Amino acid sequence: MKNHNTPILQTERLILRRFTENDIEALFHIYKDEEVNTYLPWFPLKSLEEAEMFYKDKYEKAYQLDNGYRYAICLKTDNVPIGYVNVSIDDNHDLGYGLRKEFWHRGIVTEASKAVIEQVKKDGLLYVTATHDIKNPRSGGVMKQLGMSYKYSYEEQWQPKDILVTFRMYQLNFDGLNERVYKKYWDTYSVHFIEKDV
Repeated sequence: MKNHNTPILQTERLILRRFTENDIEALFHIYKDEEVNTYLPWFPLKSLEEAEMFYKDKYEKAYQLDNGYRYAICLKTDNVPIGYVNVSIDDNHDLGYGLRKEFWHRGIVTEASKAVIEQVKKDGLLYVTATHDIKNPRSGGVMKQLGMSYKYSYEEQWQPKDILVTFRMYQLNFDGLNERVYKKYWDTYSVHFIEKDV
């Protein structure tokens, strides 16, 4: 797989780029909202200082290691981050996203995720996966719009929030091998099942 280094991507409405030290305030606005972060693993950020630490830990270190794809979603009008799309280079190739709620229902996450998926495909990943809490079906709607298919569900005691969550796992294979299913969550968590009519 090529060394990709989070290249800048552009779509009709968006610029997708790295977060920088100048984005701490924008990052804080994305990660402080309780509603936005309800279904995310971390607790909402409480201060700019926390946002700075979060940036250093989750973004700056990753960029130095070239570890995965971590994009700020910015509107072309002002190039200020309003959300993010990440793809892990761990074996799950997990796709994750978040968006400030005043920008919901405009197809922004779908537009951004499609561009990032095209990039990871070009760079040689064979698939991406994504998971969502069954209480957050809208996120599953995004996964379907991206062409992902539901594979199975599983229960996990989610950290650091320490709550029991039922996740649905979706997958998109790029090489036509549609029967390939990433089984690690299935194998790791004892409660797992396939739902009908998802």
